[in-house]
Amino acid sequence: MNLLEQQLDYPWGDTLPEQGASLELAPGIKWIRMALPFALDHINLWLLRDEIDDPDRPGEKIQGWSMVDCCISRDESKAQWEAIFSTQLEGLPILRVIVTHMHPDHIGLAYWLCQRWTTANHVCRLWISATDYQAACLASQSTTSFGGDKAARFFASHGLTDPESVEKIRGRTGYYPSMVPEVPPSFCRLMDGKSIRIGGRDWHCISGYGHAPEHIALHCAEAGLLISGDMVLPRISTNVSVYDIEPEADALTLFLTSIDKFLPLAPQTLVLPSHGKPFRGLQTRIRQLHDHHRDRLEEVLQACVASPCCAADILPIMFKRKLDLHQTTFAMGEALAHLHTLWLGGQLRRSLDSDGIYRFRSAPG
Repeated sequence: MNLLEQQLDYPWGDTLPEQGASLELAPGIKWIRMALPFALDHINLWLLRDEIDDPDRPGEKIQGWSMVDCCISRDESKAQWEAIFSTQLEGLPILRVIVTHMHPDHIGLAYWLCQRWTTANHVCRLWISATDYQAACLASQSTTSFGGDKAARFFASHGLTDPESVEKIRGRTGYYPSMVPEVPPSFCRLMDGKSIRIGGRDWHCISGYGHAPEHIALHCAEAGLLISGDMVLPRISTNVSVYDIEPEADALTLFLTSIDKFLPLAPQTLVLPSHGKPFRGLQTRIRQLHDHHRDRLEEVLQACVASPCCAADILPIMFKRKLDLHQTTFAMGEALAHLHTLWLGGQLRRSLDSDGIYRFRSAPG
C-alpha cells in the first residue's frame, strides 16, 4: 500500500470476491471481480437487489437484480457470469443492465446479457447515458479513437512517428469491436440529476466528463454508497486522454471539474470503484487527484519552457516505466490532455512545425 492509499480506509482490507462468486458489502449489494487481459487486470462489477412493476399484474412487483457494468465480451467472462447466475442470484433474474460508460470493460457484454435475460414477459434493457450509447454504437461498427489510419496520423502529428508503432496503430482497426461486438438496439437514458429507483432506494445520477463522453456515477444517500465507475479510483489515476475524434479537447479540465461534483457527498460515503477496492475517504482521494495532476502539469510546463515539446517528448516525463504500444497510446492521450490544459489555459502556445508535428512552447508574456 503506497502512502496515498494509507490515507484511505479499506473496510474489507485485502479481501476480494472469489472468481465465479460475489462478496456482499451490504444487504442487497454484491461485489463481483472479473479478470481483464490487460495491465489493468480486473474490473469490479456490482449486483443490486431490485424490483420492478409487473406489467401484467397491476400492483405486483417482479423481484430480481440490476447489474452495474459488464466486462469485455469474451468466453471467459461469459463463463464467469454463468457461474454467478447459477449460485449468486438466489434464484432471481437480472432485470436490467446499467452501464457507467462506453469503454469495452464496462459495456462489452451488455448485448449478450440483455439477450440472456429478456423473456416473453420482461425486456432486460440497457441503461446508459445517450452520449455513451451513441459512442459505443459508432465504435463497435468502425474505428474511432482506438486504431486505424486516422488514429495513426493523429498520433504521428504529435510525435509518435516510429514506423513500427504507426503500422501497429494503423492495423488495429478491430480493437473496440473485438471486445464490444454488438450493442443492444435500444436503451433507457441516464442523465445528470436523474434518480433511478433500485430496490426501494433512490440512486442519483452524477455525470462526469474527461474520461468518457458522458460517464454516469450512481449515488445512494440513504445507503451511503457511491458507484463511482472510473471517475474516482483509489490506487491509480483515471486515464484522461485526447484522441483523434476530438483532437482539441480539454479533457483534463473537464475531468477535474467533474470529480469536484462528488465533494458535497457525505464524508463516510463508501465508494465502489471500477478498479481497486471499495474505500472510504472520497474527499481525500479527490484532493489527491488534484494534487497529482497539478504536479504533472507543472512538470509538463517546465519541460515546454525549457524547449518546445510534442506529446511524444512528454512521455518519459510523465511515465517513468517502460510502456508497450497499448500503454503508449493511452499515455499519448494523457500527455496531450495535460498539454491541452496548459495550451487552452494560455500558459503554452501550440504550432505545427515544418515536419508536420505539433509542438508546445512557452507562451509570450
